[in-house]
Amino acid sequence: MQEHKPFVPPETNLRDFNAKTVLLGIFLGAVFGSANAYLGLRVGLTISTAIPLAVVSVAVLRLLSPLLGRSTILECNISQTAGSASSSLASGIIFTIPALFLWSFQPHLMQMTLLALCGGVLGVLFMIPLRGYLIVKEHGNLPYPEGTASAEVLIAASEGGASARSVFKGLGVGALYKGLTSLLYLWPSKVEVALPVIKKAVVGVSTTPALLGVGYILGRRIGAIMVGGGALSWLLVIPFISWKFGDLPIADNTLVYLRSKGLDPAVTTIARLSPGDIWEGYIRIIGAGAVACAGLITVAKSIPTMVRSLRIGMREMRMSARMLSAGRLRTERDLSIKAVLSGVVLAVVLIAVVPGIIGGGTTAWMRLLGGAAIAFFAFCFVTVSSRIVGMIGVSSNPTSGMAIVTLLGTGLVFHLVGWTDLTGKITALTVGTVVCVAASIAGDISQDLKTGFLIGAEPRKQQISELLGVIGTAFFVCLSVFYLGRAYGFGTEELPAPQATLMKTVLDGVLDGNLRWDLVGIGAVFAVLALLLRIPPLPFAVGMYLPLQTMTPVFIGGWIRHAVGARFAREAPKAESGKDQGVLLGSGLIAGEGLMGVIIAAIAVIISAVPHYFAITYPAEWIGQLVSAAIFAGLGWHLYAVARRSLIQSENRAKNGLDQAAPPSR
Repeated sequence: MQEHKPFVPPETNLRDFNAKTVLLGIFLGAVFGSANAYLGLRVGLTISTAIPLAVVSVAVLRLLSPLLGRSTILECNISQTAGSASSSLASGIIFTIPALFLWSFQPHLMQMTLLALCGGVLGVLFMIPLRGYLIVKEHGNLPYPEGTASAEVLIAASEGGASARSVFKGLGVGALYKGLTSLLYLWPSKVEVALPVIKKAVVGVSTTPALLGVGYILGRRIGAIMVGGGALSWLLVIPFISWKFGDLPIADNTLVYLRSKGLDPAVTTIARLSPGDIWEGYIRIIGAGAVACAGLITVAKSIPTMVRSLRIGMREMRMSARMLSAGRLRTERDLSIKAVLSGVVLAVVLIAVVPGIIGGGTTAWMRLLGGAAIAFFAFCFVTVSSRIVGMIGVSSNPTSGMAIVTLLGTGLVFHLVGWTDLTGKITALTVGTVVCVAASIAGDISQDLKTGFLIGAEPRKQQISELLGVIGTAFFVCLSVFYLGRAYGFGTEELPAPQATLMKTVLDGVLDGNLRWDLVGIGAVFAVLALLLRIPPLPFAVGMYLPLQTMTPVFIGGWIRHAVGARFAREAPKAESGKDQGVLLGSGLIAGEGLMGVIIAAIAVIISAVPHYFAITYPAEWIGQLVSAAIFAGLGWHLYAVARRSLIQSENRAKNGLDQAAPPSR
């Protein structure tokens, strides 16, 4: 692999870490994180704000330049890094904390904030020793789509000119597209078709520009593996469950969960469930088992890397900071292993010793066991999360699946020792909260460090910025969740909190002894089979866990990249230098939709309702889906045309250069 050359050379010293950039990042992060929390409580998914934060940071710092002076690309990167932590905090909180309210337990705002802080700090610190391997050594294998897109945005804004046009063109198209579908509702944002031959088999496409851009950046192989996992769930497993077990009654805990999602009370057998209901009640547990097993496989494969990282870290502990700084370039300096270990030990000790952080009315033994579970699961899933977001991005990171595994493991131990009452459930759930936040933050800082690696930032200052972002935004994110819950209630039509409802169902099942371990085991078998067939199990398991409609646009984007030309896809240095117009346009599509998604979420928080304007009612559902498919196809064709044109222009420039260099013929 060719040695990477960052945009800002290591020998160049530009302004980066200062109060201006960190405070701006914390302010933007508080706003974006609060809006993202509301969005996640509504639909069960959050969006990565790293890319829109990069765009907004550039715009705000440029606007403030008459007062604060012209800002550098590294200052914009620090602001984006500090702000992006908030959305990861929101993910961890909204996926778990509302379950406490559903148990009629009212956590204090300070407890919620401490859970977010401990998880955020552990996520950042556990990821630091992995940077050298995942970000640097695996640079050619792990694209980190949001991190790459953020770097392209920052570089394009810094360079201006032709290299910026595709990024900001994509940004405008992505934002406009998202606004027309999710604000004005001019056409549906997804297309679904029921297959006529296989009963209850459904194929869908989420017609969103961001996922198309992610697919283009990832390429065909990963997209095909992920959509393969989704196709297995929706085209084979769901029809099989309906055919084989259709006459059986729905299990009680599954029935309770599905009714909380709006299932008709008259439905009591599996045959009467829709494909979406079967996915909600069964496939997600199978997918969680697959993700859990694939995660453990990934952790096992990563053990040599972990051991090497720890050895390097222990060697660094014996070296003075001055010796480390003297022997390393600016772009290679991380926080010292002493600081990392000290922070980890302090966070775990606080959790295990101080009453009121995890659980409610816990004993000392509960806190000690909970602290040990947090240390173990956070360490494992930070490694998994940091790697998986390199393949599929933060928005598709299955942190809720990792939280489920944590709840399964912790709940099983609690069940064995007899802690099956409400106090045991609350303690196990708050353990899952810390781990979920840690895994989510690890994915976020991995993307940020990828951005820094591409543009030439100092990792140590990014890591400090992320920690400050965690500390500065945790309270505001928790405050928004706390008051949204008080205003509307969780599990209601306004705030259904689907992920937290699932966590409650899983934990109730483990501690009450009625979890569907058979479904979890089936998922694990699928992950092992993928490994035996030499298919990367983690992206395959993620495809099983997430809806097929979110995988298909990623697959389409990857095929567009392949159609442009295999040689073009291999030219990583060209993409890094900002000359791959397809990557630039795809990056802009991700940024545009992400930014508009945050704006819509902010409007929803302000008006306390989902904004729904000028919705078009089509005479038939298929007409709206046809319109959506046609517009999405046009967007895909435009991406193909832009990328193909850039390839032709690049080849012509190379050919002209060779012709000019060749001696004249006689």
